[in-house]
Amino acid sequence: MEVLKGLNLLVRFLLELCLLAAVAYWGFKTQSGWFMKILLGIGLPVLIAVLWGTFMAPKATRPLSGAPRLTLELVLFASGAVALFASGKPALGWAYVITLIVHEVLSAVWQQ
Repeated sequence: MEVLKGLNLLVRFLLELCLLAAVAYWGFKTQSGWFMKILLGIGLPVLIAVLWGTFMAPKATRPLSGAPRLTLELVLFASGAVALFASGKPALGWAYVITLIVHEVLSAVWQQ
């Protein structure tokens, strides 16, 4: 069982990386000007990484708990799915959403 719990944590890390990649892809793919491509394709993922590191990471400087943490987590993970769908990648969007749902259910069951 511990191996499965460890794999679930690995999936969470990979979902976090996919979130950043999806938002970066959306920023570069959907924007027309180079300023907006750089602002949204690089700036938005950096902002998400800073928010995650400040409030969500295991060694966060200001860790959130309870409803605020859940809300921020859902907003950030949902932005990855929205970015994939908005970029015209619905198959990747659905794969991301389904993986995220399975991960969240397992995390709740295993209290991770």
